[in-house]
Amino acid sequence: MQTGIQLYTLRELDASLPDQLSAVGETSLDGVEFAGVPSADGLQAALSAAELTMAGAHVQAEEIERDPGAVADACRALDCATVIVPYLDESHFVDREAVTETAARLDSLADALDEHDCRLLYHNHDHEFVTPADTDAMAAFDLLVEETDESVGFELDLGWAEAAGRDPVDLLDQYSDRIPLVHLKDVTAEGEPTDLGDGVLDIPACVDAARDAGVEWLLFEHDHPEDPLASLATADAVLQDPHQAR
Repeated sequence: MQTGIQLYTLRELDASLPDQLSAVGETSLDGVEFAGVPSADGLQAALSAAELTMAGAHVQAEEIERDPGAVADACRALDCATVIVPYLDESHFVDREAVTETAARLDSLADALDEHDCRLLYHNHDHEFVTPADTDAMAAFDLLVEETDESVGFELDLGWAEAAGRDPVDLLDQYSDRIPLVHLKDVTAEGEPTDLGDGVLDIPACVDAARDAGVEWLLFEHDHPEDPLASLATADAVLQDPHQAR
């Protein structure tokens, strides 16, 4: 299982993207996940110089729909074939009909990317774990997994699942065949993102479960770090020895 960081974590740094890659390259992490479609100009050289690989890219659904070929080409130019829809708002999960329509949309996106030899994943927040009134106590996330084709994968954000009251370890076990990528995010008891080891997420158990589930990439993300480089350093230490975070 490889380790990396979602570069959204470093967005507030006064640093170019190559400089951000250089900073990540000074850690033990194996790769990065881009926030947006990466421009290949100079990035392959920057990735190589930092001895990093690309784990995937977060790309809005509308952008994929406009030109799936361009999105796929940009990723494949950096030797990556994984595209992740990072967010769909609450309206997509309010009831069974909405979830079914969302599943059909993701299926369509997956088919479009598959034509260009890329795969599609969906990244959750906390609102996907609400239980619509007409789903017989099934959470929207579970219904989404059930309704989507197996060609649609998931990037399980462990922190948002924890914040929503779901057990991340159980989710990794239940949906192991659909989760190739994981966001390792710690959250406070109030559900706010925090540095790894400072929150309530059982990091050792989650890392062990991710490994047991065959997860390919374990990616650190912090939505609002006070000091992005310090958060990166903390994450690097935790990922080298997850059991220190008990």
